[in-house]
Amino acid sequence: ILVKNSIIKPVAVTQRDIFEAGKTFSRCEGIVPAPESAHAVFMAMEIAKMCKEKNEKKVILFNLSGHGLLDLGGYGEYLSGALPENCEPKSFAFDDLPLRI
Repeated sequence: ILVKNSIIKPVAVTQRDIFEAGKTFSRCEGIVPAPESAHAVFMAMEIAKMCKEKNEKKVILFNLSGHGLLDLGGYGEYLSGALPENCEPKSFAFDDLPLRI
């Protein structure tokens, strides 16, 4: 319903982009976000970059719904370079979604 009514726009993001956003957020804010929350962090950062490029001022609100303390293994895999890009083929997971807004 939210997508159909254009309230939200789904966006596909790679695992590495998510963990990179989580790493950046944790270095700036001192909170390690759960990967699920790092999706919101990633998009907030992307929107901020777009605003900077367009010289626009906007309030960007996102929901940080959980810490990543149970996901430190995933962060460890990312930081060591062992994290695979995605578990499923992109053709299956991303067919109907834009890669960027």
